[in-house]
Amino acid sequence: QVQLVESGGGLVQAGGSLRLSCAASGFTFSNYIMGWFRQAPGKEREFVAALNWSGRSTYYADSVNSRFTISRDNAKNTVYLQMNSLKPEDTALYYCAAAPSGTYYREDRYDYWGQGTQVTVSS
Repeated sequence: QVQLVESGGGLVQAGGSLRLSCAASGFTFSNYIMGWFRQAPGKEREFVAALNWSGRSTYYADSVNSRFTISRDNAKNTVYLQMNSLKPEDTALYYCAAAPSGTYYREDRYDYWGQGTQVTVSS
């Protein structure tokens, strides 16, 4: 059974930090590109960050570049998103996803999705 479980969301003041985690099971984690997407109230889901199989190559949306860092630990089947200098605009439900290959920022390339973890940033 394939499963992606996000955790680490919560309420934080603007300028603060959070670290999200995504625990994966039911597939060969090291063979998959891992990504984070988010969806704010009233908006479409958007790409946030992704990294390749080894974690040596990372990709970020312009809105989070230099503030967020994605990483993975293949020994633990876990991907992380370190979020610093948070802004109210970062408030959203954050989803972890896995893709075997393809264009990292396209939702349709991802086969597996988690249920999401809520991040709320107050001003």
